[in-house]
Amino acid sequence: MEIVTKRFLLRDFIEADRSSFLDYQADPRSHVFREPSKASLEHSTRLFESFRTWASEHPRLNYQLAIVQRREPSVLIGCGGLRGRGYDAGEMELGIELAPNYWGRYAYAIEVGRALLEFGFGELGLEVISGFTVSANVRITRLAEWVGAEVVATYPASSTWMAEKGWNEVEWRITREQWQRRIAV
Repeated sequence: MEIVTKRFLLRDFIEADRSSFLDYQADPRSHVFREPSKASLEHSTRLFESFRTWASEHPRLNYQLAIVQRREPSVLIGCGGLRGRGYDAGEMELGIELAPNYWGRYAYAIEVGRALLEFGFGELGLEVISGFTVSANVRITRLAEWVGAEVVATYPASSTWMAEKGWNEVEWRITREQWQRRIAV
């Protein structure tokens, strides 16, 4: 599975990505919006294995792809994907995670997000793509606004660690129709 953008290749994870993935997952900056129990080598290793397993499932319900630079395909800058497990047919959840060294750089998340939305609404024929974030994650909020998504709900903190920081959980959503209007502009 591959998605090509101007600067990036989004592809299934390969074993050679393991070290880079675990390295950026271990960076304390990656833990800002993550539940403390998920900030461990064991958790990151399980995630990596899950991503590899999902790539071989038929039918495929989850696409979590490595993001690498096209001119340096061995350089992992993060991951992104669409996950459908637990959702009704025609809907998936979008998630993008850049390694901290690539945060805020040259609209990387916008380029990746656009490619995933095009893949979801185009190739997968989705009707709705949704996402969740903590209220303090302004980068994701800006990305959701940029793509034309709307906030559909704000929930009280779903866990103690979020509540202690005074954060809520925000759900956003974009429909195929909203996306088509957005790209027609």
